[in-house]
Amino acid sequence: MTSADGPAGNIASRQPSVPLKKFTNPTEIVKTKSEPLNSADWLAIAVATAAGAGFTPKAPGTAGSVVGVGIYLALDRAGAGAYYPHAIIFFFIVGIWASSRVEHMWGHDAQRIVIDEVVGQMITFGLAAGRYQLSAFYVALGFGLFRLFDIVKPFPIRHLERIKGGLGVISDDVGAGFYALATLTLIRYVFVKSY
Repeated sequence: MTSADGPAGNIASRQPSVPLKKFTNPTEIVKTKSEPLNSADWLAIAVATAAGAGFTPKAPGTAGSVVGVGIYLALDRAGAGAYYPHAIIFFFIVGIWASSRVEHMWGHDAQRIVIDEVVGQMITFGLAAGRYQLSAFYVALGFGLFRLFDIVKPFPIRHLERIKGGLGVISDDVGAGFYALATLTLIRYVFVKSY
C-alpha cells in the first residue's frame, strides 16, 4: 500500500483541484480590489494620474495633455531639449508599468489614467525639442491636434487600444501623438515664414 492509498491519501485525493492562473504579462498584478494598497500601488496611482491630473472632474484626458505640454515647455525653455527624447522614453516605460498596476482597481484604460495622454502629447513636440523653439501658436496647435487625433482615433489607433495591459493603454495615445507630430511638422514646414 502506498501512502496515497491510506486514509490521508484518500482525503488528499478528494481535495478539489484549483488550476493556478497563469500570468503571461510580467507587469500583471496578482491582487484584488479588496486588498490594501501598498507603497508601489500609491506610486503607480501618482504616475498613472500624472500627479493627480487624472482626478480632474471634467476632461481628465485634456488635463493630462496639459501636463505633457508643461513638460515640453519646461525642458525646452530650460535649454534641456536634448534630453526630451529620454524623457519620452522614461514616461513611456513607467506609464506602462503604472497603467498595468492600477488596472486591478479601476479597469482597463480608465479615465483617471492620463499618463498615456502625457506621453502622446510629448511625442507631438518630439521633433521641435532641442532643435527649434515653437511659438505659442504652434504649441497651442500641437495641443489641439493631439486632442483631435486622440478623440477621432484614425487607423490604426483604434486597433492599438485593444492591446491588453498597460501597453494597450499607452499605445493608442502614442499613435495619436505621431499623427499630431506629422501634421504639426507639415503645417510648420508650409507656413513657418508666417509665424
